[in-house]
This record gives sequence, C-alpha cells and structure tokens, in this order.
Amino acid sequence: MTQRLKFSAAAAYRHLRAADSVVGELIEEFGPYQPRAVDDPLRQLLRSILYQQLAGAAARAIERRWLASYGIEHDERYPTTMEILESPDAQFRDSGVSRQKASYLRSIAEHVVEGRLDLAGVGDLDDATVEQQLTAIHGVGEWTAHMYLMFALGRPDVLPVGDLGVRKGMESAYRLPSTPTPSEARAIGEAWSPYRSVGSWYMWRAVETGTPA
Repeated sequence: MTQRLKFSAAAAYRHLRAADSVVGELIEEFGPYQPRAVDDPLRQLLRSILYQQLAGAAARAIERRWLASYGIEHDERYPTTMEILESPDAQFRDSGVSRQKASYLRSIAEHVVEGRLDLAGVGDLDDATVEQQLTAIHGVGEWTAHMYLMFALGRPDVLPVGDLGVRKGMESAYRLPSTPTPSEARAIGEAWSPYRSVGSWYMWRAVETGTPA
C-alpha cells in the first residue's frame, strides 16, 4: 500500500523535470512517486531504528526475527511500548538487535509512555521542530528524524543526506567518480526544493536499494 500524498505529485514532477533533467529521466524510468504508506507513527520510528546503518536485506531479516519473538507474523503490527519495555535483553539479542539499538527502542518507548513525545500532535509542528523533538531521544539522530518526516508525516521537502542509499543513487544517476559527501549531496539536491523528498526517493530507485520505509 502506498502513501496518500499531502501535496501535489503533478506539481512535484513539473518542478523536478524543470529543475533537474537527471531526476526528470528517473521519473520517466521508474514512474510515479510511491512511498510506502505508514499507518502507525510509532511503528515508523521504531522501524527506522532497526534499519539504521544496515543494508535493506539484513535489516528486514532482523526485523522479521524481532517481530516473531513477539509472536507477530507477516509484519502485521509492531510491538507496543509496554511490550518493548518488558522485553528482556536476551529477546533483543537473540533476534539480532544490538544492545545499542535495544536501548534506543526502549528510549523511544519510554518517551511515549511518559508523555515526553506526543506522536498524535507532532504532525502539527514544522519540520525543524519535529526534528528537534525527535533527536532529543537517545539514539534518534538526524537520519531517523528525516525518515520519520518523509514517511510517517509525508513531508515533501526532506533531503536525507546522511542516507548512503540516496548518495549512492546520486553517484549512479549523475555518473559521479565517487559517492558524494553529505555536503555535496546537499548541493546536488538544492535544486529539488520544495520537493526534495521526491527527488530523494528517485535516488533510491536509481540504485534499487529500497527505501527504509
């Protein structure tokens, strides 16, 4: 199921085609922008932690084992905050979730349970404020905040320069001699604004890494 967009895809395509012929070619090659739908904001935040610094296939394997440890099959739901807080260290370890990531997942659950993170109200905040609130949580960095903005909140103008898949996509699409640095990637994506989320999605497509959502 794809995400119901909160902005005009047609307007995004017009802008990107006019601003950057490389992205325009990717739009023609890969078709419509179709980010995965997110029906649970907490799930998106937890999933981003699991996928941090991992290739898609490895992350999906760990995700399946971790969900199975709660008796969850076929990605039908994610554990609740209380399930996470009550999970012993061995449950995370046996699923392939590192000790560090387990602490991050627990930190998110604690923030929600204690009311320090209001997922129901965060959608009313601007991008910078959302990022500020999320990165105040132990283990939630810029990359996770960007994934949340793009896929849970459907924000159109996010450029996750910390994502290797996006930068590898730029290397391939623009035929660069090496993978661009985050600052170089930021410069490349500047012309995409105010639809940098859409341009980024096509960079993932360019190398078929799959999106983290």
